[in-house]
Amino acid sequence: MKYLKIYLIFIFSLFVISSCGKKFLEEEMISNVSDGYFNTRSGFEDALKAAYSSFRAYYGTERGMSMTVFGTDTYTRGADGSFKFFNDYTAQLDARNPLTNEVWTEFYRAINAANAVVDRADKIPNIDQVTKDRRVAEAKFIRAHHYFILVQMFGGVHLTLSENREIVNKASRASIKDIYDAIVKDLESAIPKLEADPKRTDWGRATKPAAEHLLARVYLTKATSEAKANDDYAKALQLAKGVINNYAFKLLPDFAKVFEQGAGEINDEVIWSVQYTTDPLTNFQAGNGTNSGNNAHVFFIMEYDVLPGMQRDIVNGRPFKRFRPTDFGLSLWDRANDARYEKTFKMTFFSNRPGTFAVDGRNVTFNSGDTAIHLPSRELSQAEILRRPYLVITPSRYSERWFPTLTKFLDTTRPDRTTFEGSRDFLAFRLAETYLIAAEAAMYTGNTSEAATFLNVVRRRGAFPGRERAMEITASQVNIDFILDEKEREMMGEQLRWFDLVRTGKLLERVTRYNPQAAPGIKDFHVRRPIPQSQIDLTEGGATNFPQNAGY
Repeated sequence: MKYLKIYLIFIFSLFVISSCGKKFLEEEMISNVSDGYFNTRSGFEDALKAAYSSFRAYYGTERGMSMTVFGTDTYTRGADGSFKFFNDYTAQLDARNPLTNEVWTEFYRAINAANAVVDRADKIPNIDQVTKDRRVAEAKFIRAHHYFILVQMFGGVHLTLSENREIVNKASRASIKDIYDAIVKDLESAIPKLEADPKRTDWGRATKPAAEHLLARVYLTKATSEAKANDDYAKALQLAKGVINNYAFKLLPDFAKVFEQGAGEINDEVIWSVQYTTDPLTNFQAGNGTNSGNNAHVFFIMEYDVLPGMQRDIVNGRPFKRFRPTDFGLSLWDRANDARYEKTFKMTFFSNRPGTFAVDGRNVTFNSGDTAIHLPSRELSQAEILRRPYLVITPSRYSERWFPTLTKFLDTTRPDRTTFEGSRDFLAFRLAETYLIAAEAAMYTGNTSEAATFLNVVRRRGAFPGRERAMEITASQVNIDFILDEKEREMMGEQLRWFDLVRTGKLLERVTRYNPQAAPGIKDFHVRRPIPQSQIDLTEGGATNFPQNAGY
């Protein structure tokens, strides 16, 4: 087996826990199962797979993308689509919005499934100790990950580390310190028991380096929270260096190859990824009735399909034009030396609708495959534009409909041009981020020279051939703003930006300065998301026992 099997199952306890199938493997439906089933080897394994499936409710989805890409310094809203209030920070970003409710619900379902695995492990027959310990460690990885996302989004949340087998209505908000203590304890306990080799047979399972990478990210975030400790940055640095030095991971020579669909999704740079499938049955999240395929491919695409010589197709994608890069976001790269701009954005569209069209006051004939649209990275004179036999959209003409298209998530394997449920894996942890975590931690521990060394590894890889030296920086250039900019040059769109701005105290400053659509609405309290009203309403004592975040 190449991938982690995930079965469709229903588990009834505190929440209904659902899961999805996996690439080209068998799926089976197990419903109306008894509680005793989960004390069997099969039930034990299925409970863990149900917990794994929750990652597909967040990574590469409308939920996860809207809550982490929108409303930052580098992405703002395009012309169409829903949930624009996550960018504009209007009153619609309230306790009843569906996206925060869905993430909250799916993660707590998975936490309870993980709790069941941990609690029941010693009762499972016919399982060797190594496998049992590893499965418990995987459950703790999932539980730690979910609490880490929840505490960053919501602050103090309900902390439960044991299985609920019946419906309960008592809940309270734990302190941020208690939540971070639980996260760290879970990961420290899991790391020694997890498999170390990333080239394992079940791709998608948690491993030792994945847990170490996550824990490094946790310490980096904890260091600026009310749970901070003096050694958080030192621990983050030690963990990140361990992932870099102790395993076979390496940066791919070509940045573009990291996101090459197919074989490129399993490569030497990927530490851990969330698995998706081409099976239409298993691209459905039974828990909340919403699609769960990797749909990140639709949100970043400009409206190319109404322009001369073009129509919608599978290769160019379904253009939701939801997320539009800000002017600041597009300005981050040194385009003379840094190849990542050209490898991050699609700037040329080739005609798939041959014919003669009016283009900028003249008639232009396109044959199939001719350049139909080009978005140069600089302004051109009108004379230069008219010398080019295609539509030229210069930066001054960028709009909510026309802008460079992020290519990392484009999915050319969809069966038709309207399919929303993509199948490519989401690269949740990759080695370039580990270097950037190490750089930030080194800077905060006072070693800017070491920080520059880590940054330069990433920057040299991103250079045009022969321009590597020009991309290098010195220790004097290292500060948090440079690191934040470098992280976005490398990782734009990868569901990290909102968290990075919040934890570094830069959200209000940078959104106000660089995102004109969001600037009028953003307030101090927007460093937290609203607690779902359904959680408050279903809790005994309501808002008295489970109070809402300030401002909502």
